[in-house]
Amino acid sequence: MKCIIIDDEEMARAIIAQFLSNYTLIDMVAEFSIPTDAMKYLNQNPVDLIFLDIHMPQFSGFDFIQTIKNPPNIILITSDRNFAIEAFEYKCIVDYLVKPITEARFLKAIQKLQAIQAPLLATTSLEIEKNSNDFYINVNRKLIKINFQSVTIIEAKGDYIHIKTDNKNYIVHSTLKKIEVKLPIDLFLKVHRSFIINIKKIIDIEDNSVLIGSDIVPISRSNRLELLNRINII
Repeated sequence: MKCIIIDDEEMARAIIAQFLSNYTLIDMVAEFSIPTDAMKYLNQNPVDLIFLDIHMPQFSGFDFIQTIKNPPNIILITSDRNFAIEAFEYKCIVDYLVKPITEARFLKAIQKLQAIQAPLLATTSLEIEKNSNDFYINVNRKLIKINFQSVTIIEAKGDYIHIKTDNKNYIVHSTLKKIEVKLPIDLFLKVHRSFIINIKKIIDIEDNSVLIGSDIVPISRSNRLELLNRINII
């Protein structure tokens, strides 16, 4: 899926681009600070998604939508919550992100997009071969290999799971229950109804949470004892 970013604030464009770099499902092909430049680009290069700022010097994001023919899916970006009602008068608008944008809120917008696109969008699926060091996710007919050792956290997100690795993040249409039975038991443990972790990636454990990278993951009381039994405590 190809997307562009239109925002006159350089920092806002950089934040969205950083979030997008974690998801192979969406390919950011260009970014613009001036809406007219984006319009010229779209005349020759159709895209599937636009991250669009509402407040821009020349004209508003709503003006931009009304100007282009057959607008693609659009996720609005703004610092003003007062435009929410107006935003959803447009069928092409998927979601409405208020600055400062967090990655958690960004992920929800991507999930909304995936729900709208399905079944038109090729479903991201998961394939794991037993006794293998790797597994594959199918993203738009492209198989991407992921090494088990590189996975840090797997988090349930509604009808999807969020697979975090050392280098990238992936959103897969699956459930924790389906993937849990296929994971190497020497590496992975379900520590909460919404989280599976790679126990080799643990930095520290404190009370009812565990630190993995920069992520703090909750541990349910029923799984804490099993986690402590699985690690070497001196």
